[in-house]
Amino acid sequence: MLQELPSRRILNFAGFAICSGLMGFALYAQHILLLDPCPLCVLQRVAVISLAILFLLAALHNPAGRGRIVYAVLLTLPALGGAGVAGWHARLQQLPADQVPSCGPGLGYMLETMPLAEALKKVFSGSGECAEIVWQFLGLSMPVWVLLWMLGLGSAAVWNNLRR
Repeated sequence: MLQELPSRRILNFAGFAICSGLMGFALYAQHILLLDPCPLCVLQRVAVISLAILFLLAALHNPAGRGRIVYAVLLTLPALGGAGVAGWHARLQQLPADQVPSCGPGLGYMLETMPLAEALKKVFSGSGECAEIVWQFLGLSMPVWVLLWMLGLGSAAVWNNLRR
């Protein structure tokens, strides 16, 4: 006999819980392991938090019909955005040492002193602290793990919210 899958609501809550766990680890890494986040790390955190909020809203709302499609699309946006930033970050980490950009100011300083478009341009051009690998698990750096989680959670969100 086949077991029935958990409800859409439960799986959306699970997505929220996973995102919360990812943010919990990010805060642990920052405050306990003393690994300060670089500007690209901060943007990845924004994507994870956005995804968590949308998973929670989808779970609480538990839509039917077209609402499921709306949540599937909405959940895809931060997942793809986070995956894109994490992929760019992982790419910076693989650059040869002579191609790594010099270190720049922090994200907070850039947002306070520059127009948003200019600050984002500087963030995505990268800086030395973004290229440094300061933590690994199973041979993969933190941005690579974020990339994998964002792709997995985004795929799960689409599947869960579009299934009948």
